[in-house]
Amino acid sequence: MTSENERVQSMVLGDVEVIRVVEWHEPFLPTSGMFPAVAAEVWKDNEGWLAPDHWEPDGDRAVLALQTWVLRSGGRTVLVDTGAGNGRERPGMGPFHRSQSDLPGLLTEAGVRPQDVDVVVNTHLHVDHVGWNTVDADGQWVPTFPNAQYLIPAADDFHYGPDNAYGNGAQEVDRLIYEDSIAPIHQAGQAVLWDGLHRIDEHLTLESAPGHTPGSSVLRLASGSDRAVFVGDLLHSPVQILQPCCNSSACLAPEQAVASRRRILGRAADERELLVPAHFGGAGAVEVRRAGDGFALGAWATGGPEKSGSASE
Repeated sequence: MTSENERVQSMVLGDVEVIRVVEWHEPFLPTSGMFPAVAAEVWKDNEGWLAPDHWEPDGDRAVLALQTWVLRSGGRTVLVDTGAGNGRERPGMGPFHRSQSDLPGLLTEAGVRPQDVDVVVNTHLHVDHVGWNTVDADGQWVPTFPNAQYLIPAADDFHYGPDNAYGNGAQEVDRLIYEDSIAPIHQAGQAVLWDGLHRIDEHLTLESAPGHTPGSSVLRLASGSDRAVFVGDLLHSPVQILQPCCNSSACLAPEQAVASRRRILGRAADERELLVPAHFGGAGAVEVRRAGDGFALGAWATGGPEKSGSASE
């Protein structure tokens, strides 16, 4: 992956240009809170390559990136997830509460104006994947990308929307997220709900991979001999490649999340798909290899040497 600067990077897969736009990359939650089933020894045994891009040893915190992927495919511009947004009321959600960033400015630096975006993919409807769906226009939330079709998983729209009382009322912030980042897309007539499979174009296909949320999805890219899969929050850390049975604390259906993770990792290994999670720091994307009954990390998108490690479950 070649870098124009540290926050806007690009590579080409077949006939598709892939641009990575990084809002921030920093320590997030303690590993014991974010990945409660991952033993402390796993982090320590792999410190040589987990730190500093994926783990902060001194504070024992997972290091995550908040980023959006831009795909130029078939003459159209597709965004994969839209970060946390600006000035949102997100009580109890740490850095996402009233956060300030400039994704539109970074997209402009990457050569993408809001009016140029044709498709927005929300892999799922968590706070850090839908925030820049909208902007504040004189006190009213309106679509950031006025000409875009927003592809929203139907199962998440139901679960987090008013029909299922905003995530079954588990946390008040789910209502706030829906009201300022999803409902305005519906009101503007730009929302497209889908389930199962949804083909965007000849190179890009959306596929349901539930568990993290009811509608969690992955986006598969196939162009020429190149393959990639943008997996959203199927994984938050490379340690979940080594231990795919370990969920993040945010997975709503743990057993289903594990099943989806194993399925997508297995296919990525068998079909040589570059794995592109939403929150990996460092190179941001990595190849996966089978290792016995589990998985190991292959080469990172930078083309560096293979990383050591295999599933220990």
